[in-house]
Amino acid sequence: MSIKNHWNDIYSSVSTDKVGWYTPHLKTPLIWINDLNLVPGDPIIDIGGGASTFVDDMLVDGYKNITVLDLSKQALQLSQERLGSSSDLVTWLQGDITEIELPKQRYRLWHDRAVFHFLVDHKLRQKYKSALLEALQLDGYFLISTFTPDAPPQCSGLPVQHYTSQTLSELFGDEFDLRRHQYELHLTPSGVEQSYVYCLFQRIS
Repeated sequence: MSIKNHWNDIYSSVSTDKVGWYTPHLKTPLIWINDLNLVPGDPIIDIGGGASTFVDDMLVDGYKNITVLDLSKQALQLSQERLGSSSDLVTWLQGDITEIELPKQRYRLWHDRAVFHFLVDHKLRQKYKSALLEALQLDGYFLISTFTPDAPPQCSGLPVQHYTSQTLSELFGDEFDLRRHQYELHLTPSGVEQSYVYCLFQRIS
């Protein structure tokens, strides 16, 4: 089964509030983004946003230039249905972040919760980084969260790569400055503990 079909099957068979990564509100990213003092029109992209409520909260906070990218068409449709007419305010992209071509130097903020750690192949990680550097503005922000070394070895039936703030800094550090980081314990709807690290980087070159 292809990765795209894998995720479409998950979103077709499991309620969005029952998937392992579900949380009603991504409190840490929302607080950090608020502290950046972005203007409402700053272009923002949510990588792997799928059926997440992150876009809902960003709209409520007044941001007006949001793009949501996800591999799963089913996930995007669920978000569009949930938002109703407000979905017209969002740009929806269906595609693979390691393959899709994004506008050059467009985005002021790149947000990724739990996508990057699925890229267990080194070549895919390099393609992700290339896409990030292609699409993010100089001085723009890169907010990422991944599983830490003490998190489970898999998520949703797929293997994941584990990171710390240090290893993420080593991977992205030549072009980015680590502004803040935080470790958090996420409790899945089924009661499984998953440890995440959140990192906020600013692009410096």
